[in-house]
Amino acid sequence: MKAALITKHGDIENIVVGEYPTPEVDKNEVRVKVAAVALNHLDVFVRRGIPGRTLDLPHISGGDISGVVDKVGESVSNVKPGDRVLVDPFIVGHGALGEDLTGGLAEYISVPANNCLPLSDEISFEKAAALPIAYGTAWRMLITKGKLQANETIVILGASGGVGNAAVLIAKLAGANVIAAAGSNEKLEKLKELGADHVINYNTSDFSREVWTLTNKQGADVIVDYTGKATWPKSILATTKGGRILTCGATTGYEAVTDLRYIWTREITIQGSNGWEQTDLETLLDLVEKGKLDPIIDRVLPLEDIKEAHRLIEDRKIFGKIVITP
Repeated sequence: MKAALITKHGDIENIVVGEYPTPEVDKNEVRVKVAAVALNHLDVFVRRGIPGRTLDLPHISGGDISGVVDKVGESVSNVKPGDRVLVDPFIVGHGALGEDLTGGLAEYISVPANNCLPLSDEISFEKAAALPIAYGTAWRMLITKGKLQANETIVILGASGGVGNAAVLIAKLAGANVIAAAGSNEKLEKLKELGADHVINYNTSDFSREVWTLTNKQGADVIVDYTGKATWPKSILATTKGGRILTCGATTGYEAVTDLRYIWTREITIQGSNGWEQTDLETLLDLVEKGKLDPIIDRVLPLEDIKEAHRLIEDRKIFGKIVITP
């Protein structure tokens, strides 16, 4: 089968489209003919090489997978050949598809049957593939863990990316007042179209001061900051008394300065969130099927354009998800 192969860690030239053995299934697995794979910044990190992580090369990344069941193991009863499915990327006891395990940037992938969620005909493969890592992470961070409430004011940093787009849509669905921050005026206009009530260009202004002004010097109830080192001190300053900061990562570095004076005097809660549960994905699929949530896709590319897809992500030239169709 054809697959996007990371031949060695490093720059974009190290990912190539080549031949790879078509997987078989054990008794509890199914083989999925891959219809769509949504990319994440994680795919770039995997290609570059994650410190402390050793992978057998060549490696296939890609964790957000949808497709059609092609073959089932002898003990599988929950799905059958021909079923449309969304794959939950987290394999209990083994890690994540694409990151720790062979991913879906290929024509076929074998996964545990229990990781297959039924996909209705009303949801496209591309929209479904956009959900797990970005939207699952955002849903768990904002709703499951963050307990975002209607009429709360939330600041979303890095709002133009996959998790950021998801957070904006989910926050509006929850009835929150959304302040979205991004690095270009073009992206800010698109965030307004998504429903953001206010937008901030953090490359041309101090976002914490802007938040202070927009909230009548009260600060925001919730700050979403998975940028880390570059924004963390300002996020603390922008949080209201009794507010909370939600984080699911640290793209600019994890050694972030925390001024504890503000944490105790404002009684700020810092809430971490890691990944998603399968129930979160089921909820998201239901929302998409009912038309309440529409995942944002920047573009759809064939497998042969995998280098271009990585370049667009690295150069931050996208708004929403890039989806590959093997």
